[in-house]
Amino acid sequence: MLYELFNNLSGIPGSRLMTYISFRAITAGVIGLVTSLWLGKYFIDMMRRRNITETQRDEKLDPFNVGKKGVPTMGGLVILAGILVAALLLGRLTNIYMLLMIITTVILGALGFADDYIKTFKKNKDGLNGWVKIAGQVILGLIVGLTLRYAPAAVMNETVTTRIENNTTYVQKTPDVKSTRTTIPFVKAHNLNYADMFTWLGEENKYRAGWIFFVLLTVLVVAAVSNGANLNDGMDGMCAGNSALIGVALIVLAYVSGNYVFADYFDVMYIPGSEELVVFLGAFVGALVGFLWWNGFPAQVFMGDTGSLTIGGIIGVAAVIMHKELLLPIICGVFLMESVSVIVQTRVYKFYKKRGRHVRVWKRTPLHDHFRTSIDQVIRIDPTCHICLRGSKELHHETKIVLRFCIVTLILAAFAILTLKIR
Repeated sequence: MLYELFNNLSGIPGSRLMTYISFRAITAGVIGLVTSLWLGKYFIDMMRRRNITETQRDEKLDPFNVGKKGVPTMGGLVILAGILVAALLLGRLTNIYMLLMIITTVILGALGFADDYIKTFKKNKDGLNGWVKIAGQVILGLIVGLTLRYAPAAVMNETVTTRIENNTTYVQKTPDVKSTRTTIPFVKAHNLNYADMFTWLGEENKYRAGWIFFVLLTVLVVAAVSNGANLNDGMDGMCAGNSALIGVALIVLAYVSGNYVFADYFDVMYIPGSEELVVFLGAFVGALVGFLWWNGFPAQVFMGDTGSLTIGGIIGVAAVIMHKELLLPIICGVFLMESVSVIVQTRVYKFYKKRGRHVRVWKRTPLHDHFRTSIDQVIRIDPTCHICLRGSKELHHETKIVLRFCIVTLILAAFAILTLKIR
């Protein structure tokens, strides 16, 4: 909005500031932070006055007796407001990638809100039907994948070279094309074309198959990362803190992908227009940091599925747009660990239960709960249970667990950025 306004006021001194991605991204971050920080207080007060608070937390399983009941939930609305206000003000609303990110925020925000509404107002702890959640994520994945396939503006250049002569930068690049190429970390010639996986179908059909695979992969990425973020949201400041660090790493990758000079230097795909992701992700990180003011231990508000599902979806869609989806297992390593722990725990428990035994791999899942749960607590609930990975007898307060998980995310995010040079 402001971009178009200042673009029409080009004769006024200072109006060109809006043409600088760095200025708009930083400003979007500040606006996102201030918006979520300011709205957070009013949201918490409103929810408390109306007695709309968390009722599902089981305090008996916390060895430190940290009370969680009575804390307002659905705080993800504050995050969404911070992101959308900043993105709508500072973003180029004619940019296809900015529009995709806004659509992602709205769709997954609505899906998460419906889930929180059922849990909070209908007093149904199961919330929205799991298949409805998956259907919403699939629809969003299809929208993103098909848009990248058919939108004329969604193109990339595999190779860009630049040179400077007489203080003038000359750019040579391959033609703008639609491509199913993606970046493989640690490989020198690190562009993989999904279509090449289907050469056995013939030259013409392999591209159709490549795009079908790309769209299906987009659906999988959206569902996996949004659910991973949802599972990570179990301690005060955990999901918001990890996601803010992931957002910073994505900002770096988006800036490199959208700038032909850096794309040439790092030898990565140049994606025209993807620099708008820097602005959106700046708003994303700012809104999360502002929310952390209220969500840090002891939390005064929880984000709920309104926040966690949306956060994961934003991360997944941004990576797909940049053709960096294969970096997600590194950047979102903590989300991956949380998801794998739940899947493994569930499969092992069901496998042995059919054979008359109660076996757990971890004391509790998602993984972060394993570190604050004692064996005695598990045995009291299930006296016949056998725990494979008992771990240390020392239990950790959730503030220490959150801090250590964030440190792990910081290391992984830095490592993901280093893959631009480590080949």
